[in-house]
Amino acid sequence: MDEDRAAGARRPTRDSGAGSGSGAGGLLIVGDVVTDVVARHRTPLTHGTDTAAEIRTLPGGAGANAACWAASTGCADVRLLGRVGADAAVWHEARLRAAGVRPLLVVDDDAPTATVVSLVDAAAERTFLTDSGAVLRLCAADWSASLLDGVGRLHVSGYLFFAATSRQVVRAAVESAVARGVPVSVDPASAGFIADLGAERFLAAADGVGVLLPNADEARLLTGAPDPEKAAAELSRRFPLVVVTLGPDGALVASDGAVTARVPPRPARAVDSTGAGDAFNGAFLATLLTGADPVTAAAAGCRASALAVALPGGRPPVP
Repeated sequence: MDEDRAAGARRPTRDSGAGSGSGAGGLLIVGDVVTDVVARHRTPLTHGTDTAAEIRTLPGGAGANAACWAASTGCADVRLLGRVGADAAVWHEARLRAAGVRPLLVVDDDAPTATVVSLVDAAAERTFLTDSGAVLRLCAADWSASLLDGVGRLHVSGYLFFAATSRQVVRAAVESAVARGVPVSVDPASAGFIADLGAERFLAAADGVGVLLPNADEARLLTGAPDPEKAAAELSRRFPLVVVTLGPDGALVASDGAVTARVPPRPARAVDSTGAGDAFNGAFLATLLTGADPVTAAAAGCRASALAVALPGGRPPVP
């Protein structure tokens, strides 16, 4: 990696062989590592006073969660590049390793690890309070094309699109992957942040991406189309493959300007919807790496989502 790192950053913690990989089938995710504070409350929040809740501190982050679900789906070589604060780097690295993920963590001495307070109501719907911390300080100096050695797919968390510094590493990673012929996927990550950035700026930053994995709200926002099917079709004119997740209604697969499949959901008893989309992405990408077609991969994603919503937090259980 380049020697000129951002101030306060230390080299990634990594296995000695993480750069070379074990073959052509590895999955590299560039994304966010987050400390989640999950508060499940059965009654509506009462302003100005107490509301009883069950509160847990858990490892999270869209990129990290997707990596863990990919590993749990059977992908033997999953790697995660992300930036964390020195305050929680050891804790997060240990949990990623336990989940079967090879952490490539840049440790930042000047910014804390990102933290998200996830408020989960009785219907299992969540509202996030987000402190991005070190996540958006991931920079071009943290990237090296050698990270793609042995990688069959690159996936980028959309959260990195929402700051100028981290957009630079997105551009460097995508350009490196395209030059090597490594397929690239992106999860847009946040309708709220897309609205702040602007849909066209997001789409321009995603130029060169082969697979877009938005949820219905993100797809509508990126296109202006009120209907998820129309939004999926419209996006597939810009990206070769688009898979739109519909929560409890399954997923849509689109290419060449048309929806080609509607994938049914798996029944689940929802406890916490945190990480359901990340679970879909991880299982979808792991299944694509086996050579499966997009519809089969989307079905695997729906299975993982059903498992995810039945669990607190955003990750699969660690054996």
